[in-house]
Amino acid sequence: MNINIISKYLQLLRKKHNYTQDELAKKLDISRQAVSKWETGVTIPDLEILLKISKLYGITINDILEPNIPTKMITDFEQLSKVPENELREILEQFDLKSLVIASMGASPEINNLLEKLFSDVDYKMERNCIGRVRVDEVERIQQEIVSAINIRALAEVKDRC
Repeated sequence: MNINIISKYLQLLRKKHNYTQDELAKKLDISRQAVSKWETGVTIPDLEILLKISKLYGITINDILEPNIPTKMITDFEQLSKVPENELREILEQFDLKSLVIASMGASPEINNLLEKLFSDVDYKMERNCIGRVRVDEVERIQQEIVSAINIRALAEVKDRC
């Protein structure tokens, strides 16, 4: 469960259903500030509110907490170079440094060079040494979270254009 992904997904769902934060808050009988906190990743809705959201959108709570994001831009971490660099940096800045370094541990030299170019102030070699060994499933999980964040952004941009 990644709060960044959940927050972006909640925002995407709200916009997809043409609700403002105010309108959604009224439907859920909560404050607009609560909706804002979810969408910025400060908090996630409690179980009672998750149930209301799932009923409102016709999805399960699990769909909210572990969203299956359709592919809009990339399917794999190795396709990061397809994302415009300014957008990619903005998306990657949502992740902490340790996560970015761990994700890079399973990447090709091309992708590592791209990450080092985007974040030239980071000493990746030193950071990798500090982190040490990491399980492959942890690398893959973080890479998939990054791919999901990119695809959520692409979905949101498509919705914003409509």
